[in-house]
Amino acid sequence: MTKKTRFFNLQTATATVSTTLVLIVLGVVVFFALAARSVSVYVKENVNFSLLISDDMPETEIAKLIDDLKTKPFVRSAEYISKAQALEEMKVELNTDPEEFQGYNPFPASVKVKLRANYANNDSIAKIEQELSTNINIQEVLYQKNLIESMNRHIAQLELMLIGLALVLGLISFALINNTIRLTVYSQRFLIYTMKLVGASRSFIRRPFMVRNFWIGIMASLLANVSLWGAAVWLVMNEPHLIEVISPDVLLTVSGVVLLTGVSLTLFCAYWSVNRFLRMKASKLYYV
Repeated sequence: MTKKTRFFNLQTATATVSTTLVLIVLGVVVFFALAARSVSVYVKENVNFSLLISDDMPETEIAKLIDDLKTKPFVRSAEYISKAQALEEMKVELNTDPEEFQGYNPFPASVKVKLRANYANNDSIAKIEQELSTNINIQEVLYQKNLIESMNRHIAQLELMLIGLALVLGLISFALINNTIRLTVYSQRFLIYTMKLVGASRSFIRRPFMVRNFWIGIMASLLANVSLWGAAVWLVMNEPHLIEVISPDVLLTVSGVVLLTGVSLTLFCAYWSVNRFLRMKASKLYYV
């Protein structure tokens, strides 16, 4: 029997398929964890607050204020909303014209500021409000405190759940891959013992098992990554807006984690399983 035939046998194929399935599940969990982070950043960076501007503030000062805001580390974008634009927006929202009832435009000009994700919390916004309030032309800083607090609480809970799920599935993945590799080594336990009897060193006995399982890890990781990329491309083709979440950076990170995990686990499990049989006495080989 040639070396090629011995390597590409049914046992190797079974181990590769089993490891592939485990890595696909692990990759999906890693993807959801990263996607949740991307969604978290996206949601937080769409949190905004409004700076109500004094009617007496000159346009040059308004332009200067906006330019100054855009240089702040906490500002992602700043957009000026004139009194006329604010009135038009409220007409659409209320389906009526407030100016008809009051005889004047009751809405002040404002600057809508979107924050960077790291600053989208009540503590940071309170400090930002204190800093901006020193400008006498800013009448008020408006933001939805309860909404921001609720958003951050739910995002933190989701991240903790996903981290917990990733840890649990990581342990399950280790157990499944370990059992798969252990079975492949188990069938060679008498060969391991015979090689030990004729004086082969432990490293020499381990080497073929380590090499074989290294390639099992590589093949399983590649198959898992191809499956994950295929599923991602299919999802984006059917729902193009998902490209915001299923970004190339996220997929590359998932692929790297899957490859590293696949190779590391198969090598570690092979090393552990072979050592177990190397330490075992002949009388026990029949009862394991």
